[in-house]
Amino acid sequence: MQSISEQKNIFIEGTQGSGKTTLLETLAGKLDGYRAFREGDYSPVELAWCSYMTEEQYTEMLEKFPEYVEKIRENTKVEDNFLIVTYTRIRTEDRSFYEYMERYEIYNGRKTPEEFRGIIMKRFSAFRGSGNLFECSFFQNVIETLMLYYLFSDREILAFYRDLFGRTEQEKFLMLYLYSDTLEEDIERARKERTDENGAEIWYALMLEYLNTSPYGEFQAFRSTADIAGHFRRRQKLELMVIQELFAEKCMILPAKQYNPDALVKTICGR
Repeated sequence: MQSISEQKNIFIEGTQGSGKTTLLETLAGKLDGYRAFREGDYSPVELAWCSYMTEEQYTEMLEKFPEYVEKIRENTKVEDNFLIVTYTRIRTEDRSFYEYMERYEIYNGRKTPEEFRGIIMKRFSAFRGSGNLFECSFFQNVIETLMLYYLFSDREILAFYRDLFGRTEQEKFLMLYLYSDTLEEDIERARKERTDENGAEIWYALMLEYLNTSPYGEFQAFRSTADIAGHFRRRQKLELMVIQELFAEKCMILPAKQYNPDALVKTICGR
């Protein structure tokens, strides 16, 4: 067991379907003293599936959904002058509630590039601590926004991450990157596994919609598994470039779904 001073902040990354959630759950069960942050949780660094609202926006939302006020307040955190709501933790059959709350997420072009950068950099700068497991909190949601919505060049993405990594406690930083050279197979597996109760391929349809409705998708149409895999391949290449340029010695690149969990835990504890 690691002492508190030896614990890291472990960032688990990789493209969709590479097994990030499985790895997170595996490590959460094997690493004593670590806290796991999943997508949708209130996290000190990540805001996926969270609304980020001003006081005025928050008040308007409470007035619009009075039946959920108690649950909303239970799932609200205050940061500076903003209110963060982990809205996917509120269970309801009312889809309009989720659609309304989604408008106030920070990703996918809902903020200007300058606003987005400011929010991300400030939260990483403020975070201090160790013994945390973060699911797709460094790359996935951030880099997809930079690539698809702000149309950043490779050089601009590298500069963004140089700034971001510089704000971390680097001696406590460790990334586990799940690399896949079978992206088409990963997508097809996710397509079959991530269905609704009627067997509809919800994840695949949403992924195509997500890609095609982005500014990048306006001139690069996505129609097939091969098209999605092409985007993931480009993103994986960019992420590996950032890793190589900025923190190669603080990253373990693992073959997706082919690593030995017990050996991995021993390696982590020995670093």
